[in-house]
Amino acid sequence: MVTTLDLAVKTRDAHERLNEQYGVDPIRGRVDPMHELIGTILSHRTTFANERTAYQTMRERFPTWEAVRDAPLDALIDAIKTANYPEIKAPYIQNVLTVLIAERGEANIDFLRDMSTEEAMDWLNRLPGVGPKTSTLLLLFSFHKPVLPVDTHVHRVTQRLGLIGPKVSAEKAHKLLLSYLPPDATVLYNFHKHFFWHGQRVCFWYNPNCTGCVLNDMCDFYQTGRTAVLSSTPIRKNK
Repeated sequence: MVTTLDLAVKTRDAHERLNEQYGVDPIRGRVDPMHELIGTILSHRTTFANERTAYQTMRERFPTWEAVRDAPLDALIDAIKTANYPEIKAPYIQNVLTVLIAERGEANIDFLRDMSTEEAMDWLNRLPGVGPKTSTLLLLFSFHKPVLPVDTHVHRVTQRLGLIGPKVSAEKAHKLLLSYLPPDATVLYNFHKHFFWHGQRVCFWYNPNCTGCVLNDMCDFYQTGRTAVLSSTPIRKNK
């Protein structure tokens, strides 16, 4: 029977291998936390290039956050159209700005730096359209809080390895994986980045490059013939 201690050891072993593969970096986030917040909302299910274009176009057309908040919805949707699902993201952005400015008097979230991690997470998760992924990315990248973002790539790689169960959602994986790692922001940043990169470059969504993977000897998915049904990936056809 696999214990929590076994999973913690395996998680750290996998992390060390990816440290060797990709190198260890200091935390690098956007200079402006508001950019991190709104940019993360824009980034859902789109590429970094499309997110960047959407953000730049939005700020060119609406130079202040108040202008973004008050923009006609159709105009804001058009400004961020390079990001996927702009018709969903635009109302979220305006609602976040409305709540933030009403509560704090300005579009500024620097106050989160002085909050505890739990307080900051609770405050962010009360914002409309903001969930664990957005909250943890913002708090880790901008404020160096010891949290762990789990996006689709991190979810997929850790689930295939067997660090989380086959039915564990990305949302539940945030706390589960965090419990296996030290509460150190730099460690958590590199864990997130490395598993994200590994999912992009090796552990692909549909046809992972298992033979070229430095983790294949510890990967449950690979060792059991790549037949497992996992919540993070589709059912695969045998070739």
